[in-house]
Amino acid sequence: MTQPSTAAARSVNAGPEEEPAAPAGQPITLVEGSTFAISGRSGDMKADGPEGLFFRDVRVLSTWKLRLDDGPLQVLDVLPHEPFRTTFLARVPPQSSSTELLVERRRYVGEGMREDIRVRNLGLQLVVARLRLEVGSDFADLFAVKEGRVQDRGEISTSVDSNAIVLGFRSGSLNLGVRISAPGAQAYREGLAFDLLLPPRTDWETAVMVTPIVDGAEVQPTFPVDLPLEESHPVKRLRSWRAASPGVESDDVELLSTLRQSMEDLGALRLFAPEYPETPAVAAGAPWFMALFGRDSLLSSYMALPLDPTLALGTMRTLARMQGVKVDPRTEEQPGRILHEARMGADFPLVHGGGSVYYGTVDATPLFVVLLGELRRWSIASEQVDALLPNADRALAWIEQYGDRDGDGFVEYQRSTESGLANQGWKDSWDGINFADGALAETPIALCEVQGYVYSAYVARSHFAYVAGDDAATTYWADKADAIKAAFNEQFWLPDRGWFAVALDGHKLPVDALTSNIGHCLWTGIVDDDKAARVAEHLMSPEMFTGWGVRTLASSMGRYNPMSYHNGSVWPHDSVLVATGLMRYGFVEEAQRIVTGLLDAATRFGGRLPELFCGFDRREYPSPVPYPTSCSPQAWAAASPIQAMRSLLRLEPRMPRDEVWFDPAWPGRFGRLRVHDLQLGGRRVTLVIDGDRAELEGLPEGVQVVRRPRPPLGPARPGVG
Repeated sequence: MTQPSTAAARSVNAGPEEEPAAPAGQPITLVEGSTFAISGRSGDMKADGPEGLFFRDVRVLSTWKLRLDDGPLQVLDVLPHEPFRTTFLARVPPQSSSTELLVERRRYVGEGMREDIRVRNLGLQLVVARLRLEVGSDFADLFAVKEGRVQDRGEISTSVDSNAIVLGFRSGSLNLGVRISAPGAQAYREGLAFDLLLPPRTDWETAVMVTPIVDGAEVQPTFPVDLPLEESHPVKRLRSWRAASPGVESDDVELLSTLRQSMEDLGALRLFAPEYPETPAVAAGAPWFMALFGRDSLLSSYMALPLDPTLALGTMRTLARMQGVKVDPRTEEQPGRILHEARMGADFPLVHGGGSVYYGTVDATPLFVVLLGELRRWSIASEQVDALLPNADRALAWIEQYGDRDGDGFVEYQRSTESGLANQGWKDSWDGINFADGALAETPIALCEVQGYVYSAYVARSHFAYVAGDDAATTYWADKADAIKAAFNEQFWLPDRGWFAVALDGHKLPVDALTSNIGHCLWTGIVDDDKAARVAEHLMSPEMFTGWGVRTLASSMGRYNPMSYHNGSVWPHDSVLVATGLMRYGFVEEAQRIVTGLLDAATRFGGRLPELFCGFDRREYPSPVPYPTSCSPQAWAAASPIQAMRSLLRLEPRMPRDEVWFDPAWPGRFGRLRVHDLQLGGRRVTLVIDGDRAELEGLPEGVQVVRRPRPPLGPARPGVG
């Protein structure tokens, strides 16, 4: 991070022309809704890797290569614009000193793809050449491509029209196709060809349309050639997103760059169902998780609340529509349960029988209630929040009837199908839950952080009941919260170690590994005050804190590997929730160290935090080491800088009580900060930090600012609140 300067403040809402260039060697990913395209820096796509155009979780283009006179082009640059479009620049190496061709490919991804190709003769000689676009599709399922197990399936057909090639696919009930066409093209079975005659200093161009076909009907293109780019739905939605987002001004250029990238990425990761075009939800991440995920979408929209509360509301309404209603062991659906993942591909490996929704997660259901409580505290769309309260009650019923499998008060998981996830918390890899000696835990497993989420859900419900004047319900949920907190601190605490067990296994034995999960327990407030200091000490120990973030598993544990997915890597969302928990228990310096380490890591990554990175110590390598298959952009990583900023600001609204807790612990290195159009209580508020000055301007009349840090939120009690 740079030190604060005396220069004029810079705005986080900078224009797209300031986008940084893509790092050398990195794939280029474009995304719009659930459609995305991955290519190399040349713009070409190759079938033998994870590249292609993906539509409804199927790779509808696996080959896309541009050649001139059968020779490859020489890459010059990639010019990013919005998340759904970019420009590739290449040249044809000169055949003589007076011949030079520049090839410009402007790509737009939406419901399909459009690529405008322009060839410029910058030389002094007439050029006669043939431009060929090689195309192909294996119609492979997204998961098969991601995991490198693409095999022939179904029947693929090819037909040629005068200027178009149509690729078709049938497999069972799945009937897909794609039409590739361009004016002036000569179509053949391998693609399209164009004969060029370019006098000196002249240009040639065409527009290639890639149109998906579903059940024989062509999909309406997102970027038709006869519609100005500014009038397309993605551009208008992104423009509205930018206009509605709070503006941030600061003297710290790198902080602003990171926050701006977070805003852009969250805008790009929004999903809009055709039947609910005004209700955005957030996808988990690009490229492989452009779908609705329960846990990921809930936590991402929770952390993004200061940026855009409508994202949280839209995500909750979308999840509520798909809340479980029956018992189905194949999909792990149960009444009241919130889904894990929704997909459209034919080979969705977590569901049998043609389903598209899988429910095997233990934490999304309590987090649904937690987020609803947070929306109430911000007084966001109160009527719509109240309308979701029956869904929250069904979620709480799932916790009591299905989540608590053995009636001991804790929520456990155990999959009901062999194709389901063995681990169903956020560390859902096969070896994600293990003992200190490296042995794997056996199910049913009760995770420590899940008990914290359940506690927080009970607390949220007690406050809903309190505001409604329902003393009996207030007492019921407060008693439930107190009971699980007491049992948790008794049964999960390891007094000889000084930390909480990551879980109780199927034999109710404490799984004794030291993990970052215990930091989530601080975030929820389930930790007794007399244990918090030892938890904080372990989280900040050299075994856990790398200088960039908090390891998922301590380096002293049996399964520690800094290059693993969940056993020693650093996940930004995980670390920022740990920092939030530390701040809530009064460990200010410790929280600041984590936050500043993460923001430093974001700078090393060009302003965009990835899904995860390797857990090497900062003293060992001067920059965080990337994890090779990390998603980027990824929703909860994108939201992490926003949550980090909120944590440092110690901003905790309780608008139904007409109060806002605001007592910033803002490090001096970040200098002056101004956030305008922050939504609180139905008003646009301006937040200012300038030296010793910390103000909230424009609050609704009667709202009190509490100038001290808010302690962890406990349950409401009749007459107490």
